[in-house]
Amino acid sequence: MKPLAIIVVEPDRERALRIVDGLRASGDHEITVISEATGLARRIAEHNPDIVLIDVADPSRDVLEDLALVSGPMERPVAMFVDRSDEQMTRAAIEAGVSAYVVDGLQPDRIKPILDAAIARFHMFHKMRAELAATKAALEERKIIDRAKAILMKARGIDEEAAYALLRKTAMDQNRRMADIAQQLVMAAGLLT
Repeated sequence: MKPLAIIVVEPDRERALRIVDGLRASGDHEITVISEATGLARRIAEHNPDIVLIDVADPSRDVLEDLALVSGPMERPVAMFVDRSDEQMTRAAIEAGVSAYVVDGLQPDRIKPILDAAIARFHMFHKMRAELAATKAALEERKIIDRAKAILMKARGIDEEAAYALLRKTAMDQNRRMADIAQQLVMAAGLLT
């Protein structure tokens, strides 16, 4: 198994060393420590890690906004450890795409199970986003096909079943997707009206 590339964002050197020790005890990882939160999204993108671990006593809005930039959390799991939080900060962290938001700081013995949970949660949400995108695309295609059928029904005086069969046959004859044929028909009809 390939070692995980992990970025640790921790401004305090002693805490960073404890985190790195905890990570090394949990497995063979490629660990990079970033001590400055400024330009965090850019630095994360430069390293392209498998997971980001952020340990901050009191997260600022800037850190959360920086995380949301460059869609970093959408590309990789992010685990955030904070000493204290409130409802608004928790909501902002989740909206920024944080996979695990752990209050009461970071203890080295908790690192491994929390990272595992963050990775699992990230993959679950990644799969759900992909399924949602596929469903939206299919719905849009269905709408285009329905519009194309309506155009054919009106222009040729045929019923819905015949319009669908005509679209399907045309797509098969041209070795193209039915949605593509429907899109062309809708565009052509728009030009003619």
